[in-house]
Amino acid sequence: MVNNLADDERCRVSAGDSATAAGRNGSLRADHFRLAHLLFALMMPARAQWGRRRWWRRRSRRGTSGWATPEGRSDWLVPHPAVAALVPVLKARGTQHVLDLGCGVGRHALLFAEHGFAVAAIDGAAAGLDFACREAAARGLRVSLRQADADALPFPDKIFDYVLSWNVIFHGTMGDVGRRLAEIWRILKPGGLYQGTMLSKRDAQFGRGPPVAPDTFIRGSDAKAHPHYYCDLAGLAMLFAGFELLSLTQEEQRRPGSWHWHILAERR
Repeated sequence: MVNNLADDERCRVSAGDSATAAGRNGSLRADHFRLAHLLFALMMPARAQWGRRRWWRRRSRRGTSGWATPEGRSDWLVPHPAVAALVPVLKARGTQHVLDLGCGVGRHALLFAEHGFAVAAIDGAAAGLDFACREAAARGLRVSLRQADADALPFPDKIFDYVLSWNVIFHGTMGDVGRRLAEIWRILKPGGLYQGTMLSKRDAQFGRGPPVAPDTFIRGSDAKAHPHYYCDLAGLAMLFAGFELLSLTQEEQRRPGSWHWHILAERR
């Protein structure tokens, strides 16, 4: 089902949102889960903190040579097959409210909207959000877009049936990943699904570049360089302690030697 709306209703973009008070009033169990994951941040030295902040600032400024141009968007327009394949599962589960966390130019958010889900999407890059908004308007789709930080999601507790974060949350250290997963856990309904990726230690880039935290290395030496966290099965089990892992595979990406974990998990 496609939502056909008037031009001024097809897309809404908000900027600078912060988590609401309602989003911070979780149960005691939620507080314990968040605290456990926030403790991972203590593993992150100052250099890694600087690298993570720089990555988010650069992502928020991306536009002149990135997603603002057709060349910069060309590799990010088609939904990933693993995400598209989950749509029938989501429908069978009665999924209604979905979040695309780190939506980029909106390839997955638009896919979900085309299938009739109530879609929210966030990213740090205004250029990607602007393109996604234009595409939603052109296709007559309703998508709620926000420029926001993955470390403090601007949503109340237990609001989403499904959260997608594809190639996003591993930018930083284990502490960053834990903080973001704690936020994802907070906004998911009990029994809700999370789908996402993590970098595998099988990746050819693991161990290359300056180390800034355990299993965390700065990839590259130019202005785009920032920390990347790599994990093995034990690391995933620790990070996803508040979830039931339903599917876990290691998949080689388009670039030879690039390996990602593909994760599907249910919030406990």
